Amino acid sequence: MITPTGTARVSEDVLPPALALAFAPLHKRAFGTAVGTAAGLTFFFVTLVHVLTDPRGGLPLGLLAEYFYGYSVTGIGAFIGLAWGMAIGFVAGWFFAFCRNLALAISIFVSRTRGELESTRDFLDHI
Repeated sequence: MITPTGTARVSEDVLPPALALAFAPLHKRAFGTAVGTAAGLTFFFVTLVHVLTDPRGGLPLGLLAEYFYGYSVTGIGAFIGLAWGMAIGFVAGWFFAFCRNLALAISIFVSRTRGELESTRDFLDHI
């Protein structure tokens, strides 16, 4: 803030933009969508490459059928893997963003509370 005399006054509540960005909460739905899209596309392309190249001694992708209902190492299975990957990835991304935001909020609350208690610790000494 600029004062009438032309000097700048720094407010205690204003953070530098880089620091404000570092402590900004993650958008849970956007992060879940991004992780879900990445996971789904990974399952899709890995399955498709496996179907098209038929590598000897490749990854045992058939084991994913134990976890994802309807999945198989086929062209249709690639699309089923895409759907499962998007669903599982969304839930994992959303939960990660939720936990990160919660941990950040708790740590900021604890830091502010400690600072306020420290600033008022000698309150009774001045009476």
